[in-house]
Amino acid sequence: AMLRLRLLTWDVKDTLLRLRQPVGESYAAEARAHGVRVQPEALGQSFREAYGAQSRRFPNYGQGRGLSSRQWWLHVVEQTFRLSGVHEDRVLTLMAENLYRDFCNACNWEVLPGAVETLSRCRQRGFRMGVVSNFDNRLENILCQCNLRHHFEFVLTSEDAGFAKPDRRIFEKALCLGGVPPEQAAHVGDDYTRDYRAARAVGMHSFLLRAVGQDKEPEVPPKHVLPTLNHLLALIER
Repeated sequence: AMLRLRLLTWDVKDTLLRLRQPVGESYAAEARAHGVRVQPEALGQSFREAYGAQSRRFPNYGQGRGLSSRQWWLHVVEQTFRLSGVHEDRVLTLMAENLYRDFCNACNWEVLPGAVETLSRCRQRGFRMGVVSNFDNRLENILCQCNLRHHFEFVLTSEDAGFAKPDRRIFEKALCLGGVPPEQAAHVGDDYTRDYRAARAVGMHSFLLRAVGQDKEPEVPPKHVLPTLNHLLALIER
C-alpha cells in the first residue's frame, strides 16, 4: 500500500552534502598558508580526538553551557593543531577563525549524487520538507551556498532545538514545525541510530541511505534501505 506521507525530513551531512576532502586536508592547507607544515593524516587523527573530547565535555556545541557554537568550534580547531604539535597562539587563533568561516562555504561541500533531482521531485509531488540535523547554526548558510535551502520549509539544527538526534525531542519539534502526526512523516538519513531508529522511535517512517557494500549490521528491511537517494520515490510510492 502507498504510504500516506505528507512530510519528509532530511539529515544533511553524508545524506545530502558531504565534505569535498577529508578534514585533515583542509586543515593542512590552512596551515601551509601560514608557513606551517603538518601532515593531513596527523591532523585528521588529532581532529577526531579533539572533536570527541569536546563533544563529551560539552555535548551539542556547548548548548545550554554558556558557550556559543563558534567558541566550541574554535576550541576544537585550536586543539586539533595543538595535538599535532602547533603551539603558536597567534597563528592558532587565525587558523581557527579562517577554518570556522571556510567550512560555511560551498567550496568545502559537495552535493551528493541524486540529491538535487530527488529533492525537486519530492517537492513536485507536494511533500512538505524540512531538515533535522545534528549541526550548528551555520547550516542554514551552508544550504543556501549549496543551493539546497529553497527545498525546505524549515531547517532544524540540534543547536536550535537544544537536543541532538537520537533524542526524540528534536523529531517531535520537527513534527510540530511540519504540522503533521508522526505516521504521516518520514525521515531520510545515513545513520542507523541517529536517523533510522530514532525517527521510528517517535512513530515516523524512516529510510536509511546505505551505499552498496556498506556494513549491513544491524539488519534493516530492504524496503527501508536506499542504495542511492534516487531510490526514495519508488519506495514511498510503492
